Amino acid sequence: MKRIAIALSENVQMKFIAYAMIFMKFSLLAILAYRIITGINTFQFSIDTMFLYFVGIGFLAQLVDGALGMAYGASCTSMLMGLGVPPAYATASVHTAEVFTTGVSGLSHIYFGNIDKKLFFRIVLTGVVGAMIGAYLISDVFDGKAIKPYIAIYMIILGGIIISKAFKKRPTEPQNKNLGLLGFFGGFLDAVGGGGWGPLVTSNLISKGNAPKEAIGTVNTAEFFVSFFSTGVFMLFIDIQAWQAIAGLIIGGVFAAPLGAFLVKLFPPKTIMISVGVLVVLLNIWNLAKAWL
Repeated sequence: MKRIAIALSENVQMKFIAYAMIFMKFSLLAILAYRIITGINTFQFSIDTMFLYFVGIGFLAQLVDGALGMAYGASCTSMLMGLGVPPAYATASVHTAEVFTTGVSGLSHIYFGNIDKKLFFRIVLTGVVGAMIGAYLISDVFDGKAIKPYIAIYMIILGGIIISKAFKKRPTEPQNKNLGLLGFFGGFLDAVGGGGWGPLVTSNLISKGNAPKEAIGTVNTAEFFVSFFSTGVFMLFIDIQAWQAIAGLIIGGVFAAPLGAFLVKLFPPKTIMISVGVLVVLLNIWNLAKAWL
């Protein structure tokens, strides 16, 4: 009876989290719509060829994320910065789009039971705190041009981490130590650099011996809250002129979502991880060269 009561309590907790995610997604959508409508008179409301580039970036990044369960932010931010989008706008756009993409993913994982409740609560709270601090710093403290080369260097390191994780074997028993710190630094670096939550947190949980299915499901669900609260901070400091990038990333991601799942069947995860890691490294070597030259 005690085990049944605990199981029912956990189910109630996850249902509450699912309802909260749905409410938060619709709230953000309403706020974005309001800001766009009220801001039409203050900026040019038009769709140009850049919008199509944003759709393409969202499509490619979601293919990667759907196949790996990570690297959406890393690949997306790298490509946006390659188009000349300032770091603050790039990471704000990525995190706003991620609220919707990770929301769908997180709700799916809750439905299929791919969540480790203990892991979830150990990473989500500190992840949110780290993301909000990082979002504030990149929005209002750091100079965009000055920090751009450092973000490119961070992304090159992140690409190397993705590649190295493809070859690393995981232990047979979970060794879940310092998960609060992992969540904090994952959220902080994700907000400042525009990516890294998945590659840092998911890969670390798997390397610590956690089952890949539960690690991916738990981290993706927690990422919704990390993205939501960092987006809230970004909206205090970033004007709505980034709407084209946000809309393009969301539209591209929606079309790519089912294809990403299909890619998992075509290519082994190791091959995809190496390919994505190499892509992120090469893109940011190019971004670094442009920033310094």
